[in-house]
Amino acid sequence: MFTGIVAAVGRVTQLERRGGDLRLSVACPDLDMSDVQLGDSIATQGVCLTVVARGEQSYTADVSLESVERSTLGRLRLGQRLNLEKAMLATTRFGGHIVSGHVDGIGEIVECSPLGRAVNYRVRVADELLRYIAEKGSVTVDGISLTVNGLYADGFLLTIVPHTLAMTTLNDWRPGTAVNIEVDVLARYLERLLQAATPAADTRITPEFLAQHGYMKRT
Repeated sequence: MFTGIVAAVGRVTQLERRGGDLRLSVACPDLDMSDVQLGDSIATQGVCLTVVARGEQSYTADVSLESVERSTLGRLRLGQRLNLEKAMLATTRFGGHIVSGHVDGIGEIVECSPLGRAVNYRVRVADELLRYIAEKGSVTVDGISLTVNGLYADGFLLTIVPHTLAMTTLNDWRPGTAVNIEVDVLARYLERLLQAATPAADTRITPEFLAQHGYMKRT
């Protein structure tokens, strides 16, 4: 489990194709590796990976075929920067939101525009992901816990402050950049519960559906 608060930025040092899988090595001089053991989890560009080898300033992990196909890890390049976060502890300050490291799909940066000292990013996602994203709700993009500042028919808007720009790979985003998207896990579980309650009915979440099941008042 993670919080979406990036601890350090690393770089890809090795990519080894193994059948359909991938072995990935990352240099992480700014990540404290002193308490990392083999088998521990590190969120790497938003994907939960298991450490299979480690050094004082590096680690290696295997990327499954599922993760290769569902995330951007299959498109990595040598030297590419990556957002990193170690798995949270029970005593960790919870600064972001609940992040599983299980990427739901890939989005695309379609627009970048300055807003004062901040930057607005418009992100395009498929309808099957957009349905879980709410204005002022949380979304994880490339492992970063972010607030949704607006919704569009084909995506959502992010407004990124200077600190987040400086501490993550967000400055690398350009129109056309592919990014990993993990929706809020609470939205997924809510939909599943509602589906189980009415298995034979239309299971789309609509205002009428929520009102019928007591989640909002009828108008």
